[in-house]
Amino acid sequence: MNTDLSIFHLITEASFVVQFVMLILATASLTSWTFIFSKRKELNRAIEITDEFEEQFWSGITLTELFRKLSVKDFEPEGIEKIFLAGYKEFSRMRQSGNVEPIVQVESAQRAMRIELSRELERLDEHLSFLATVGSTSPYVGLFGTVWGIMNSFMSLGNVKHATLAQVAPGIAEALIATAIGLFAAIPAVMSYNYFSTRLDKLTGRYDLFVEEFVVLLQRQAHSK
Repeated sequence: MNTDLSIFHLITEASFVVQFVMLILATASLTSWTFIFSKRKELNRAIEITDEFEEQFWSGITLTELFRKLSVKDFEPEGIEKIFLAGYKEFSRMRQSGNVEPIVQVESAQRAMRIELSRELERLDEHLSFLATVGSTSPYVGLFGTVWGIMNSFMSLGNVKHATLAQVAPGIAEALIATAIGLFAAIPAVMSYNYFSTRLDKLTGRYDLFVEEFVVLLQRQAHSK
């Protein structure tokens, strides 16, 4: 009897169903790590842009000058910059149209900013649901592979009068690998999802606060003339 219990041997000798489960979990894990690295970079960039923008916004620069500065950038505005541009562009358009009440000007700008904010949050939230799904389902998928593998191991001993541990161990060991892979896929996904969700919630709060502060400034400007 072959007693090779190396990981590679156990995987190659596992049943088709168990191997298929392992393949699904390995693919989910690899995809999760791809999303984890890209999302970390994406959120870091969004926070960096927010810090730089808020520093400019509260530096004493006029809204018109800041709008012009962001509009002629060599690269596409991102994150909170888009929210500001959408709001001020709509505010300016309403003011230039003439005979528009100040409250209507501000409300129109606020709606434009809220729309852009929703788009930005939707972009940042992309792939987080996948991490949540992997984190919540991978252990159960791995457990299914384990149960299937153990079931096959005991069924193969149905015609054996005297079963020994050496006969059962390889089948159980190869089945348990599915659970191990499931946990390996789930744990990083859950931790990353919680980490990214917390950072995104904080960033959302900063976006919301900026919109409210900007609306106050627009109200003052709308009533200044």
